[in-house]
Amino acid sequence: MMGTLLTGLILFLFEVGCESEPTHAVPERVEGSNGETLVYLTPHWAFQLVNDSLSFSRADSFCRGRFSSLITSDQKEVLELLRQAGLHSSVWVRDSSRVASKPVALSQQYLQFSALKFPKESREGFAHVNKSFPALSSVSVCVRVQWDPWWSEVSTIFSYAAPVFTNEFQLRGQADMQGRILLALIIHGKHLPYKASFPNDGAWHQICVTWQQSGGHWATYVDGDRKDTGSDTDTSRDIYGDGILILGQDQDSFGGNFTEPFFGNITDLNVWNMSLESHHVRLLNECSPVTQDLLFSWNLELLSSHPVVKEVQARLFCPERYLKMKQMSDSQSSQPTAFMSQLMKLSNQSQLMLPSGLSSLAQASALLDISVQALEDTRDEGLQPADMMSLIQLLSLTADVPSQPFTHDTNYSQDNIQELSQHFISLADSIISEEDTLKWQAIKEVVNGPMDVVKRIDHMVTSLSPRLMAETNHLTIRSPNIKLVVQQQKLQEVFRGSSFCGPETETPTILDCISVPHQKMQDLHNNGFHKLTLVNMWYGSLRPFFNPEENITMEPTVTDGSQRYLGTILGSSVISTTVLGDDQPVSMAVRFQLQHRVQNPDGTVYDPVCAFWDFNLTPDAGGWWNTKGCEIVSKQYGYTVCYCNHTTNFALLLQVYEAQRSPENEKALQVLTFIGCGVSLCGLLFTFILFISVGVPKSDRTTVHKNLIVALGVAELLLMCSSWASENETACFLVTALLHLLFMASFSWMLVEGLLLWSKVVSVNISEDRRMKVYYAIGWGVPVLVVGVTLVISMDKYKADDHCWLNVKTDTIWAFVGPVIFVLAVNAVVLCRVVMVTVSSARRRAKMLSPSSASKMQTYDLTWAVTRPVLILLPVLGLTWLCGVLVHLSVVVAYIFIALNSFQGLYIFLVYAVYNSEVRNAIKRIKEKRKALSFTNCSQPTSFLPSQRTPITSWGHSLPTTSSPETSETSVPAGTTSTSMVIKNESFRKESFVSFFLNPGSGNQVVQLTGFKPSGC
Repeated sequence: MMGTLLTGLILFLFEVGCESEPTHAVPERVEGSNGETLVYLTPHWAFQLVNDSLSFSRADSFCRGRFSSLITSDQKEVLELLRQAGLHSSVWVRDSSRVASKPVALSQQYLQFSALKFPKESREGFAHVNKSFPALSSVSVCVRVQWDPWWSEVSTIFSYAAPVFTNEFQLRGQADMQGRILLALIIHGKHLPYKASFPNDGAWHQICVTWQQSGGHWATYVDGDRKDTGSDTDTSRDIYGDGILILGQDQDSFGGNFTEPFFGNITDLNVWNMSLESHHVRLLNECSPVTQDLLFSWNLELLSSHPVVKEVQARLFCPERYLKMKQMSDSQSSQPTAFMSQLMKLSNQSQLMLPSGLSSLAQASALLDISVQALEDTRDEGLQPADMMSLIQLLSLTADVPSQPFTHDTNYSQDNIQELSQHFISLADSIISEEDTLKWQAIKEVVNGPMDVVKRIDHMVTSLSPRLMAETNHLTIRSPNIKLVVQQQKLQEVFRGSSFCGPETETPTILDCISVPHQKMQDLHNNGFHKLTLVNMWYGSLRPFFNPEENITMEPTVTDGSQRYLGTILGSSVISTTVLGDDQPVSMAVRFQLQHRVQNPDGTVYDPVCAFWDFNLTPDAGGWWNTKGCEIVSKQYGYTVCYCNHTTNFALLLQVYEAQRSPENEKALQVLTFIGCGVSLCGLLFTFILFISVGVPKSDRTTVHKNLIVALGVAELLLMCSSWASENETACFLVTALLHLLFMASFSWMLVEGLLLWSKVVSVNISEDRRMKVYYAIGWGVPVLVVGVTLVISMDKYKADDHCWLNVKTDTIWAFVGPVIFVLAVNAVVLCRVVMVTVSSARRRAKMLSPSSASKMQTYDLTWAVTRPVLILLPVLGLTWLCGVLVHLSVVVAYIFIALNSFQGLYIFLVYAVYNSEVRNAIKRIKEKRKALSFTNCSQPTSFLPSQRTPITSWGHSLPTTSSPETSETSVPAGTTSTSMVIKNESFRKESFVSFFLNPGSGNQVVQLTGFKPSGC
């Protein structure tokens, strides 16, 4: 029985009608244990016919164990396979109409190549290889072409011309009447016959041509097969060096006079300074590189092409998986590894024979027993990639056994089943241990990754659970990297806890746990289920298999530009729950908590994402991570709690971002923001009080100022208090909506400030009353509309998870960012226009007042004319918020942004109050009024008559009015008229005023002057 087990484990890799991956159409025969197994390779698939009789379930399981699937009934290639095999009996197939989609062979692989397209619309297309070639005593050129099926004339695929001889080495083709493309070589000017060919089907085909001076041997290969060969060439000399290699044209002269153009696509051109052997060509056809004596490797940067030639992407089929399986199997047969040698020895000692599949639990258990023993015996040597591939196939076959009828297992005890499960978990653990991470790279072309093992474990345990739990309600199986717990209970009014946790860690308070909500179990009971079974799994070693350098493809969750996205990695263990209601799978919501198992490198931060492995997503790759139906419940330091609406395998994906600021800087920025908002709020409050108290004349400009101050002030006050509402979900949502509304209103009134300023610069025919109605609609109406629509559209994803502001991980943030960008753009245009007008006015004034002044003074005036409006209007128009676009670039920009915008209220106070002429004039009038009213409290009036030499005209005078606040209210002497005048003597001190009264008389008028000194002076 020598080698019985080894032959079975390896030969079912080749041997049912299974479809695998793509290659060229050619039959190939492989010797197996049951006679001949026919392998039929097509441009898209690899078919194998197993000469054995199996039931459908075992046949389907057998193909899955070989990382492939049963053929479908709509594949015409099957007829050719059966015809070549001369088989007339029945073959199992899958009905394509009964599956959701056509099964994709897991071994199907594609490679992307950059190709050159030579269009039929122009005969000028060519590509020049920018490479200097030496004299060649032997040469090989391989290229992949996609021929235009509508072109039948002679075409040149490539031509090599030397300075002394043009037709030195050339490959051309021509379509014939039988639907083929015939190929011919030209060597040293000798045209060899058209003989090698490939179908004119518009598909990609690989062509290799070789030549060597010794013996003059040449050969032409198509799709890895030699199609033509000979030795009738000139052997007297090498191929000349320093030539020009042109793609797509024949050179009638050295590097020019192009004729016989090629139409179609060309890619993967490679040139060697050697004559390739047949095995080299087969490797190249399988997309494997041959680097020995390689002169030129396909690289578009080393090609100069005509403008009509365009770069396109070519998707080529490469049969790597099937050929890799075959290579590893051949290696195991000729040179078995230490594990396989020990396994073969143990199988011979136990007289264990392995048919095409496993038909009983006893047979599966025996095979697992000797596999575990062989693994233990060769622990020092370790597993090799070929061993891992064989064990994965064994696990696949074993996992399918419980789903088949137990015709021979009625006496198989529960202890035996538990032992089988323990051995199954032990073998799976050995395959996905961290020490085997690099070995998976060697079999990744064959196996889709460690999640394939997880899938087989889930399938096996779920299928065996009725028999595992026949005599117990709780079962635990442990291994170094896997923990399995199966729980079973009757669905009654009172339920036991359904929580499952992984092994204890260094931080016992933070465990990887998963649970089914109590209400969901109650729903099962209400729906008529009587028994609940929970199959819980924990995998602790899968994270290293997802290489951090090969980032998981996922859109970043932080989209506000504040952090630079670096990639996504697997950042936790994998945990799963399968729920069985009366032994039938039931999907329901789960809640899980996973510890972050990745340390933050310096300069990076992580943002967790709840995800699950979706086996139906990209099935040709075995699945991929998906986030649908999962959401974050809470994020804590070191772990994250998630909720998903279904059961499967869960994990945390950590999105990596470049850290923009250190914790110290973050704290400093928070303190600066709080201080700045406080100062800004005080400035806005003082400005508003001044506007109300000093009696600033009413105008549209003053009204706009007041509304901006109110909106911005209340927004900053609410922002300072928002952290207090973060603990209450409802309050935090309300604060978020109010902040959104108030900051939107602030920017809307900044827009109104810009529009008002524009109306002062450009003539606008609109009345003030009508204009203010438009301004109110913009300042308050638009923000209310935007916030209302946003709440209606995205109520459930409106607020961020951990603070009271809009959710930056969804498109909701654009309900704020979009309008802000629009406002800033409009106000930037307004500012530019104001600067232009100011500069123009300054130039005209400078020419009128001092046409001959020095240019230095003019330069100063113009500079100030530009600087002054910019300094005044930047904060008022909100243009300092433009710095927010650059915050993620540097922490210095962050400090500048906070300083400019958190102190915006202070800027407004300086512009609208301190340096506002209207406010200053109003204050001046109040001061003068108070001084005038204080004159009544002055004492010791002084009367005097003017000198005859002092003309009355030296006094400034004005007629008072009864309402004038400056009119003196002192008593009038008897005999005087009731008319009084207030005269300000310019020679007096600024604070002194003089009042005089006219005494009517028959003669000259006498003026009585009384000087008052204000009280308190």
